[in-house]
Amino acid sequence: MERTLSIIKPDAVQKSVIGKIVDRFESNGLRIAAMKKVKLSAEDAANFYAVHKERPFFKDLVEYMTSGPVVVMVLEGENAVAKNRELMGATDPKEAEPGTIRADFAESIEANAVHGSDSLENAEKEIRFFFAEREIL
Repeated sequence: MERTLSIIKPDAVQKSVIGKIVDRFESNGLRIAAMKKVKLSAEDAANFYAVHKERPFFKDLVEYMTSGPVVVMVLEGENAVAKNRELMGATDPKEAEPGTIRADFAESIEANAVHGSDSLENAEKEIRFFFAEREIL
């Protein structure tokens, strides 16, 4: 049983599609082990995305992720990391397979509706960033 982190980003929260996205996870065998709605500070967003600090899009990413509330979740299930990434679709919604979350709900490569951990190692770090163990049920 794996755990992974998922974030419903500001554009999707603003569009009121939280329930539709959560349903995609649950309907495909992923269980919500923890979930909360938060408003990231610039410091939080910069720390979370520190791996991209030297990339040209970093400042815009921090601004975008602090532009409104996000929903952070711990998803649990068999092959949770890979399953979540499959459900999300390609980063660029124009390249995402039909029926994926990004194909259906994302606006652009920048406002792409969701984030998902890309490895078990990163999932563990990202989950600890947002959740105490006692919050994961």
